[in-house]
Amino acid sequence: LSDLMDLAKESLEIKRKIIENFTEKGLYPYSKFYLRQIKQRFDLYWTNHFSTIGLIGMNEASLNLLDTPIATEEGKNFAINVLDFMREKLSLYQEETSNSYNLEATPAEGTTYRLAKIDKKRYPDIKCANEPQIKQGAKPFYTNSTHLPVNHTDDLFEAFDHQDDLQKRYTGGTVLHGFIGEKIDDSDTVKNIIRKTFEKYELPYLTITPTFSVCPDHGYLNGEQQSCPKCSKPCEIYSRVVGYYRPVDQWNEGKRSEFDIREEYKAPTMKKLKKEALC
Repeated sequence: LSDLMDLAKESLEIKRKIIENFTEKGLYPYSKFYLRQIKQRFDLYWTNHFSTIGLIGMNEASLNLLDTPIATEEGKNFAINVLDFMREKLSLYQEETSNSYNLEATPAEGTTYRLAKIDKKRYPDIKCANEPQIKQGAKPFYTNSTHLPVNHTDDLFEAFDHQDDLQKRYTGGTVLHGFIGEKIDDSDTVKNIIRKTFEKYELPYLTITPTFSVCPDHGYLNGEQQSCPKCSKPCEIYSRVVGYYRPVDQWNEGKRSEFDIREEYKAPTMKKLKKEALC
């Protein structure tokens, strides 16, 4: 891990110099104008921007190295140790280079599939996130960053309990997606989920992400619906592929394998929310 991080650091330092040079020569005219005052102050355009290093597949690393998933205490402690190690390395890079570095829960829309596919070809016995499905012909994928497996639980607060110690260790971008099977009609429920979550946990970011479908004739439909209940025409199913909503049939094959086994969270009732607030 240390060697791979060193390689990433060298790559990022080279890229920083190239982008700085291109900006100076006018290849990024809008950025050059926008960052002109930074240049005047520091003699560099991009000095306030972070170099980012992240990770994917922590759950599978735990499975392959320790024979236990990240959901267990042993697996979670392993993940915490890895994140703490990476944070320390990034601090050393900052001192060494005088550039800003952060630790990110990498979105990895493509690499969770691409790297799993490469590893599976090179090491056929390696464990990916969906081993039972791979044996039936599904494409392999890795679990994103230090998240729980996508089919681990349908209890939103169980996921929060596990992820809290991990999510707050990232110094860059991270988000916990609350994949809800259907829309929540009561806006007060959504408000209470968000309020009680941030009262109880230190999670930096959270989304409430319902799945929905779109009929070409009748528009928005609640939840995942392969065909329109009114006209029987095929529907487009939309969900968030990490950062943004897209039709599921436009995702890469690995992400579609992930969607197929995703356990969506059940929207908490007000009774459940009150109980969590008291815990």
